[in-house]
Amino acid sequence: MTDPRRTIPRTDTVLADPRLVDPLRRLGRATVKAAVAAAQQRIREAADPAWWSDPDLVVQLALAHLPRGPVEVLNATGVVVHTNLGRAPLSSAAILAVGQAAGYTDVEFDLASGKRHPRGESALHALRRAVPDAGDVHVVNNNAAALLLCALVLAQGREIVISRGELVEIGDGFRIPDLLESTGARLREVGTTNRTTARDFADAVGDRTGFILRVHPSNYRVTGFTSAPDLAELTDLGVPLVVDIGSGLLTPHPLLPDEPDAASALRAGAALVTASADKLLGGPQAGLLLGDAGLVTRLRRHPSARALRVDKLTLAALEATLLDPRTPVAEAVAAREPDLRARAEEMSRQLVARGVDARAVPSVSVIGGGGAPGVEFPSAAVSLPHRYAEALRLDRTPVVGRVEGGRCLLDLRAVPAHPGDEALVEAVLRCT
Repeated sequence: MTDPRRTIPRTDTVLADPRLVDPLRRLGRATVKAAVAAAQQRIREAADPAWWSDPDLVVQLALAHLPRGPVEVLNATGVVVHTNLGRAPLSSAAILAVGQAAGYTDVEFDLASGKRHPRGESALHALRRAVPDAGDVHVVNNNAAALLLCALVLAQGREIVISRGELVEIGDGFRIPDLLESTGARLREVGTTNRTTARDFADAVGDRTGFILRVHPSNYRVTGFTSAPDLAELTDLGVPLVVDIGSGLLTPHPLLPDEPDAASALRAGAALVTASADKLLGGPQAGLLLGDAGLVTRLRRHPSARALRVDKLTLAALEATLLDPRTPVAEAVAAREPDLRARAEEMSRQLVARGVDARAVPSVSVIGGGGAPGVEFPSAAVSLPHRYAEALRLDRTPVVGRVEGGRCLLDLRAVPAHPGDEALVEAVLRCT
């Protein structure tokens, strides 16, 4: 009698499946073939005969055995800069720039002279143009690195004066005080959690002071009986004022009037401003340092600057973002609620026509990612039964929404209309 396990689909049959075309292209035939062999062996050992002749199951198991990098998802959470989803999605211009920079580039080479030139000078020049109030600029691998470099250069073995209300934890247990003290600096805390005055800072400044640090509380708000000095009140105390604005807003934004920006901080007298590039700026992960040319030169020349530098792909993406600010983050922030509502209504009509319990509902979206805490935007969502939340996350085009009131909401603010709406509808129908 023929062993029924001989009905397990042949390797060449499985490799011809359309779902393996992209893995074959990305990972190579040997890797994919090994995953198929592992899938076949798992089926061979299964007790259920229904497994043995199912070609679809072999493909699914093979895909599960393949090495996986980051999986692209549709962000329907209503959080524009979602830390767990990679923060800012890059613009088309930045994506193109990254691809072009993937090979040999002139990142440290002057094509005219044939000699070496400063690393990433083109991207730094774009940043200088974007913030002309800065005497000079430097780029490191994230905002925490920018603060670390400031502490190493300006306050190692010295004191950093900071308000108690700005000793923040920014996520995953990461605390700015721990970062700063790891450099050998000592924190001199002033004021109280809710109220700190210019006099508090002035009284704390002394011979041991490296700099005054102001940190924007980018993921929470303290309201009620509060006060904090203006930056201009802290610029004549004889030590540098370093301002961590956090979210990467380079100039004032009309829709975010309370969010600090680099240009305004520099005009107020800040010696250095640090910021993230992968939040409201909408670029790649990077830390921006802007300000006094002499201080920036000291930061750039410190030995640790080498360990904190960014690669050529980040520089390429950053330059493209600065040259063309039409980023997905900017578009999501500027999206109008009536337009989002119209999209939600149209998508709901399409789904209802296919028998799906879908309806357009009002929603509320936020910036997220350590930007504009407390700021909410009216939005619109497609409301589905609760079961769709998990099914959509596990779809071949993963969709991440949120569960609210026992329903799965797909908020459209961070979903590009094209091709996002079509992709959402198709994903929902596959999960129906």
